[in-house]
Amino acid sequence: MTTISVRPLAAEDWALYRTVRLAALTDTPEVFGSTLGREQAFTDDEWRRRLTRWNQFVAEDGAQVCGLIGVVPAAAAAAAAAGLAELVSMWVHPAARGRGVGDLLVRRALRFADEQGFPEVRLWVTVGNGHAERLYARHGFQRSGQVQPVREGEDLLEFAMVRPAPTGTAD
Repeated sequence: MTTISVRPLAAEDWALYRTVRLAALTDTPEVFGSTLGREQAFTDDEWRRRLTRWNQFVAEDGAQVCGLIGVVPAAAAAAAAAGLAELVSMWVHPAARGRGVGDLLVRRALRFADEQGFPEVRLWVTVGNGHAERLYARHGFQRSGQVQPVREGEDLLEFAMVRPAPTGTAD
């Protein structure tokens, strides 16, 4: 059995990123704010741009990619200025589920957020996805009370979870 490792993606990894992201959207379309059709239409240049704007990480079991996660500054300028980042694009390949891949990805993403000066991290979980909620709770995330549709105009909801800034740390 090989060791699972997590590494950042660079702009030149755009084709791999596209393959993994489209696999995620095919496997669990209900948990993502985007759609397979929307992202299939992206040009090669758009995939490259996404990797220069977003910090994406892949989990690999040997040469096989088995997971994906991203860390981005929160969309609202005020939130980003306040040191809030979001975990996005979290996905683990079905064959790798239950092997700790999700924990490895979340730990790596949180370490990156801390290194970049984002003490508070938020993410969104689709209502009813108990596995994801338990994964994030293991890493200090708590429900914030915010709820919104996964995609605008649709009924499926997601709730926010936040990992608060560590207490007792000096700036």
